[in-house]
Amino acid sequence: MRAHITVITILSNDVTRLTKFYRDTLGFKTIVDTEGYVEFDSSGVRFSICSRALMSVNTNGHPSFKEEFRGQAFELSFPCDSHQDVINTYNDIITKGATPIKEPTIMPWGHTTAFFADPEGNIHSIFAE
Repeated sequence: MRAHITVITILSNDVTRLTKFYRDTLGFKTIVDTEGYVEFDSSGVRFSICSRALMSVNTNGHPSFKEEFRGQAFELSFPCDSHQDVINTYNDIITKGATPIKEPTIMPWGHTTAFFADPEGNIHSIFAE
């Protein structure tokens, strides 16, 4: 195995709802759309959403996919071109339905960063160096 990530998959109980958010709010283009699994066009890494039920089937019924998920388990970070781009992007995605978490702020390490949540409560960031 190489220490290299090629796919990031978000597990969901409502693939349709989450797909709509990532497609319509964040602008990802869908390239695979089957029952329980959606993949988006994303440079550098494959990005997908898979139903927890399908992952349970794929893993011979592993019990972890049947347990109710609680808490933050991952964060996606989306780069912007500038401080103003972070502000504009944040305002745009909030208007389109993202849940505001923290408005654009210059962080101690120098990046302008803002945080928002998707419909299942996963908190992500947008940033500019």
